[in-house]
Amino acid sequence: WPVGDPPPRVSVVIPARDRGRLLEACLTSLRDRTRYPDVEVVVVDHETTERRARRLIDGLVDDPDAVVVPFTGPFNFAAMCNRGVEAASGEVVVLLNNDTEVVADDWLDEFVGQLARPEVGVVGALLLFGDGTIQHAGVHPGVGGLMGHGHKHRPGDDSGYHGRLTVVHEVAAVTGACLGVTRALWDRLGGLDEEHLAVAYNDIDLCLSARADGLRVVLTPHAVLHHHESVSRGFDDDPSRNARLAAEVAVMRERWGDLLDADPAYSPNLTLTGRDFTLAEHPRATPPWR
Repeated sequence: WPVGDPPPRVSVVIPARDRGRLLEACLTSLRDRTRYPDVEVVVVDHETTERRARRLIDGLVDDPDAVVVPFTGPFNFAAMCNRGVEAASGEVVVLLNNDTEVVADDWLDEFVGQLARPEVGVVGALLLFGDGTIQHAGVHPGVGGLMGHGHKHRPGDDSGYHGRLTVVHEVAAVTGACLGVTRALWDRLGGLDEEHLAVAYNDIDLCLSARADGLRVVLTPHAVLHHHESVSRGFDDDPSRNARLAAEVAVMRERWGDLLDADPAYSPNLTLTGRDFTLAEHPRATPPWR
């Protein structure tokens, strides 16, 4: 899909705190392995004190294609992204974790081309673990929990269920670790919910809002990055986070109801337990003859 002439500016918003080695790898890959011609880097600095990270962030101050946004207070991923987008100048916004590295140099061309389609609201990338296996290829409600990542741990070059990882396809949601949206739609939807979904599910909420607005959420397997998942923040199975996570799950259930389980990309004949994309013992749909 064409990106337009001239191509729109893309603002890549990266929330960051310390972890200088990760941030350096992310910024280096963004600059050296991305061929898209007009990229603005927006780093949202959450009280960084680590020397290596501090040096990197301070070095962006004189860069005409970079913006540093200070952020203070408790960790709030949604608020950090919102502040970053407010400071961004691009027509297209990409949320990007600081623990990612670009693999495919045309990933932003893919994003912009997909977002130029009038029916597409949000686009996500194929994310790989450091060992080259799949970390994220779209989000599917109910697969291994409230929201599961399809094709997880399969080889990075796997063609996917019925070849779906060879083509762009619609999914229920994509992860905020690498998520693209137009600035116009972001503003219309109000960004991420920093009050009720500060840490988890804010990306899913945004995707569901786009779908409720009549737009599609798509996964492009041609945009490929490495994602060292949750290295900089940890995982949500930490007991200290359980109360917060339970509250965010409750918000999602109340807000979206049955729509939370609606998946355009995962058949009710497939299992929600065990290995994804295998047949369920008891399908979750009533056959029409019954």
